[in-house]
Order: sequence, then C-alpha cells, then structure tokens
Amino acid sequence: MRTPWRRRGHLGTEADRAAFRALHQASLASPALRAGLTTDSAERAIRHLRALLGTPALALTDTATVLAWDGVGGGHHADQAATLARVAAERSSTRTADRSHLHCDRPGCPVRTAVISPLVVEGRVLGTVQAFAPTTSAGLVRATEEVAQWVSGQLELAELDAHRNRMIEAEVRALRAQISPHFIYNSLGAIASFVRTDPDRARQLLLEFADFTRYSFRRHGEYTTLAEELRSIERYLLLEQARFGDRLQVTLNIAPEVLTVVVPFLCIQPLVENAVRHGLERAEGTGHLRIVAHDRGPDAVLEVEDDGVGEDPERVRRALAGDAGLDSVGLGNVDARLRATFGDDHGLVVETAPGAGTKVIVRVPKFAPGVTVDPLHGIDARVPGTRDDGTRSAER
Repeated sequence: MRTPWRRRGHLGTEADRAAFRALHQASLASPALRAGLTTDSAERAIRHLRALLGTPALALTDTATVLAWDGVGGGHHADQAATLARVAAERSSTRTADRSHLHCDRPGCPVRTAVISPLVVEGRVLGTVQAFAPTTSAGLVRATEEVAQWVSGQLELAELDAHRNRMIEAEVRALRAQISPHFIYNSLGAIASFVRTDPDRARQLLLEFADFTRYSFRRHGEYTTLAEELRSIERYLLLEQARFGDRLQVTLNIAPEVLTVVVPFLCIQPLVENAVRHGLERAEGTGHLRIVAHDRGPDAVLEVEDDGVGEDPERVRRALAGDAGLDSVGLGNVDARLRATFGDDHGLVVETAPGAGTKVIVRVPKFAPGVTVDPLHGIDARVPGTRDDGTRSAER
C-alpha cells in the first residue's frame, strides 16, 4: 500500500529556516547595492542588512559620512559613526569600538559598542558597515565581516556594470564614426547628381539625409523602439537607392505587433548597411534586400537577408568576436550589445556562405526589465513603408 504524501508543515530544521531567511534578506538588499554605494541605495538596502545581523542598529557609510542608519540611536550617534568610518577607511581593517568611542547619556540606549568593517572594491575602501549592539562578541565581528564582504561583492558588480555601460557607450560612438564617413560621402554624391536634373528629388533626399543623421548622432537614450530603428533604416535605404537605382530592390515585411518593442540604439541599421556594402554592392546585376520582423510569442524575431556575394563563415565568426581588423560595420558591436542587454541567448545568428547570400537573425524579448525608451523620445508606431494615409508600399 502506497503511503500518502503529506505536506510538511515547516521548512526543514531551524538551521534550514535560518539559512533561508538570510538568503531572502540578501536577495532583497542586492538590487539596491547593484546601483552602487549612494545614499539612495544605502537607504533601500540597510534594513535588510540589519535583519541579517540582528543588531539593534546598523549604519552604512562612505569614507566620511553616514549614508543610512537603521534602528535606534541614529539621532545622537550618527556623528560618532562618521568618525569611526574615517578611521576604518584609513586603516582598511575591521575594528571595534567601545563606550569610550560611543559616548551616550541616554538611559537604556543599546548602542554601546560597535563593529566597523570596511567595504573594499579592487583594493579601495569605499565605505563601512557598522553594527551596533550592547556588547561585542567574536560572533558579531565575524558576521559583520561576512556581511561587509558580501556588500563589497555587490558593489564590485555595480562597478563592473558601470564599466560595461561606459564601454557600450564608447562602442556606439565608434560605430557612428565607422558608419558616417562612408555613408555621408556616398549620400551627398548621390544627392548632388540630382540637383540639376531633378531638384525636387534632391531636396527630398536632403531632408531624408538630415533626418537620418539626426537620429544616428543623437546623444541621449541607450534604447529605441523597433519602429524608430526601422524608420531610420528606411531613410538609409532611400538614400542608397538614389545611388544604386534599380540595382537595389528592397522588401519590407513588418508585423505591426512588434513595432513598440524596445531594442538597443543602432542595433539593426548596421546589419542593413553590411548587407548593402558587403552583400549587394560587390554583386553584379540587381540585388534584393529583405527585412522581416515576426511576432513570435514573447519574442520579436528580425531577419535581414540579401542575395549578394555571401561571406566566409570563419570571417563572420571573427567579426562577431570583435576582430577590429575586419571591414565589418559593427557586427561584433551589435552582437555584444544584444547579449549585454538581453543575455547570451540573444546574440546574432548569421547564415552565410560564399555565393549564397547572407541572412542575419535577431531575436529580442518584447519586454525586458530595465530596457525602456528615453521619455524624451516618442514612439512612432507606424509600419515602415506606409504613407501618412495608412496605405503600404512593401516593395521599393
């Protein structure tokens, strides 16, 4: 006879429950600390850190001032905590303080001793964790040190995130510089060819060129909507078609449901420019470029495909690895930014071979935490290839 399964009424042993509570409090403090050591992050994290130590009071400081205090005694002990922080920062080691350092004339105040442990990131003391209690024990010293080391780890991750963001910004600036000389020269040459023969078209192309460069060189906003990115791509292709004429045929097939998806700024345009420069420009006869955006449940899937000369897969692999010696407009840059934004499962997929054309596939989630459009930029949710009256021109 099978013994019926019974739900346990508690979470293991007391040690299990204590470990769970500690992990839970750490998980609650972590998001704030990943923003770095600031007054705001300290105030959001400190009550969870005090719950980890179970002390009457806890302070988080930088090297000179108290950023946050949780518990009793903050009003009359904060200045003393700032002094203790300065001493700990100079000596870079865990220290204890007794009543001679924490003068107090408040009867019943439990802040009589303190353990001060430095927050160290890459050999630099950024601040301290200070645990206050009626008495100091070896267990409290060890626990405070462990919490300080964990907080230091979170702050180090915050610095790595900040460094990564600075690198991404630098890469976007480099990408702009890489695109602009080639494109500007060719575009202005194409526009100049129409000045006398077709002034109206030359004027329209100048307006498209101005809008394209305004978008490409804008200074604020790490992210944009797919609609905005595709609108810029459409302007780019209008200018390239002015240069190539009937040699460049473009098909757009865009699902309206994905237009508001947020993507890293300039993440699709370099793929289109690569298709034109390396796929179609070197091919004889008419070249076809197809840009498709699908709605795939939680994801949006984009495909940029050309029937040009194709590429050596090993060369593509090197480009995705960031080989600066290759003449590839930002392929590695785009791949790295997609992975940094959405995770390693969202890198570029490239299908190509010499003589077989190239297809680049981009898969991005429709919604991702922290990935939002700068509020200064509105969302243009029209389908690229449509006119103001709503009619659509899919093939150009």
